Amino acid sequence: MGGMLQTIKNAWKIKELRKRITFTILMLIVFRIGSHIPVPGLDAEKFRSLIAKGGQLFSYMDIIAGGALSNVTIFAMSITPYINASIIINLLTVAIPKLERLAKEGEEGRKVIAKYTRYLTVILGFIQATALYFGMRSAVNEGNAVLSFITITLTFSAGTAFLMWLGEQITEYGIGNGISLIIFAGILSRVPQEIITMARLFIAGAMGTGIYRIIILVLIILVFLAVIAAVIWVQEAERRIPVQYAKRVVGRKVYGGQNTYLPIKVNMAGVIPIIFAMSIMAFPSTLISFFAPNSTNPIVLWFSNIQETGWYAVIYALLIIFFTFFYTMIQFNPIEVANNMKKNGGFIPGIRPGKPTADYISRVLNRITWFGGIFLALITILPNILGIVFSIQGIWFSGTAILILVGVAMDTVKQIESHMLMRHYKGFLE
Repeated sequence: MGGMLQTIKNAWKIKELRKRITFTILMLIVFRIGSHIPVPGLDAEKFRSLIAKGGQLFSYMDIIAGGALSNVTIFAMSITPYINASIIINLLTVAIPKLERLAKEGEEGRKVIAKYTRYLTVILGFIQATALYFGMRSAVNEGNAVLSFITITLTFSAGTAFLMWLGEQITEYGIGNGISLIIFAGILSRVPQEIITMARLFIAGAMGTGIYRIIILVLIILVFLAVIAAVIWVQEAERRIPVQYAKRVVGRKVYGGQNTYLPIKVNMAGVIPIIFAMSIMAFPSTLISFFAPNSTNPIVLWFSNIQETGWYAVIYALLIIFFTFFYTMIQFNPIEVANNMKKNGGFIPGIRPGKPTADYISRVLNRITWFGGIFLALITILPNILGIVFSIQGIWFSGTAILILVGVAMDTVKQIESHMLMRHYKGFLE
């Protein structure tokens, strides 16, 4: 923590970084202001009561939105449609050759894919806004139905589109990943409220009585601290594969011959798998609560009540592991790494260059990804486990939220350090 604060302090002394940090803070303030602007045409109290019936899934969506959903504001849908659009585009990138070629074309290709993601975000945002309108019709104020539909759906959609733009501005002109920082700011804004809720549970005796409730509170705090320490450890952990470069004689100079290593991060996917899995888990239940709330179909009832059963945690964990593998495969291609290593005269001691090297890297990557995926899954379902062990409902901040907060904070500090390092080299070259 001390090193992180020192990095920010050093960055603040540099004019360019100070401007970027200030810009980021101002944009996040705009996000928080917008999270308190109400949507016209909706009864806030009725809307909150309907949201409360949605259970844990709606509470997760409210966490991502920083309370904007329960407050019925213009940012109620948060950045969820953008996340869903990113999932779809990433899946299509693997399935459609044209998109796969664009992904490999560098910066220009990524710009085209980003444009497709924006268009899809607007479409999905309008669809989700329409679903919210029809699902929450009882909370719509009386008046012209057509006008109410247009006003509410466009307000929700415009809020998401604005957040997407805001995130892109932070990424380009500020520090860190804009979308992640918006989610970070939303979760962080809920911390005081959750501390107050925990204090009320303690005072009301929901954790037990006498010395027993003090022991439970201490245990919960210790678990929180252990989770933070584990998250930091996994975020920093990496598997280093030794690489040796053969000596090459070019003219009178000798190149290569040095020993180095190929670093593979244990949690290469970061918090993306959790965000993806959260969006997927929210989708079926949301549709059912909107369009078939009173259905007696056994399948519909199973999906409606899944969050109350153990299957919810199991499916959620499996989705996180799947997306960990999926996102890692997109980020890291062992075949390309092996080919680049071979072109530069590099090899792993004891492993032949080419396909054997790619296979070896794939095996190492799979083992590490299994560990990373299972760790993410366990951290995420930890609130469910704590709720069962201590018989306390509503403990959400121990798993997903801590992982996102710590992960985004560490990534942002690393980007600040990268900017400082680049500035140092530029000054040296000049």
